[in-house]
Amino acid sequence: MIEKGLLIVLSGPSGVGKGTVRKGIFSQKDTAFEYSVSATTRKPREGEVHGVDYFFKSREEFEDMIANDQLLEYAEYVGNYYGTPVEYVRETIDAGKDVFLEIEVQGAGQVRRKFPEGLFIFLAPPSLSELENRIVTRGTESEDLIRSRMKAAREELEMMELYDYVVENDEVELACERIKAIVVAEHCRRERVQYRYKKMLEVD
Repeated sequence: MIEKGLLIVLSGPSGVGKGTVRKGIFSQKDTAFEYSVSATTRKPREGEVHGVDYFFKSREEFEDMIANDQLLEYAEYVGNYYGTPVEYVRETIDAGKDVFLEIEVQGAGQVRRKFPEGLFIFLAPPSLSELENRIVTRGTESEDLIRSRMKAAREELEMMELYDYVVENDEVELACERIKAIVVAEHCRRERVQYRYKKMLEVD
């Protein structure tokens, strides 16, 4: 019997550094997670690659995926859709591999309802002022959009109670190590491993 993989869900406010932390984790040689690429209707940022960072879709293409129930979760955020293609996630977990999702807070709530056994990690900023500074420094948003993102960030911080763990992204390297330590601990949970020892005690 193959032990199922974990569904690891990382989310947090826009601008907190989810993508940077995810890239930091996956750049390490000992990382064995499978990354589930999200679909989105937003335009690619400089350096982002289709099929690596996101599946970039038109609004019509994305709405077809919704209609055909091809998404584990989806959300519309600041005028764009974001979502997780479902088939890849299910197949990978059943094969015993950990799947890593980096998604928006709205989407994480949907996944929690469908996969309550998942591992939910909230990436938090050191402060709201630091969060705003990161969004401004990114240089990709107008002043109106920055205000919208900060308003959304306050609402998202209040949704922290939906998560199992909170990791502060004060330094990317430290945040990566904390997340990997949480995953190791989850794999050692009694509920996940006790069946192996029960089998050990079985007498033919």
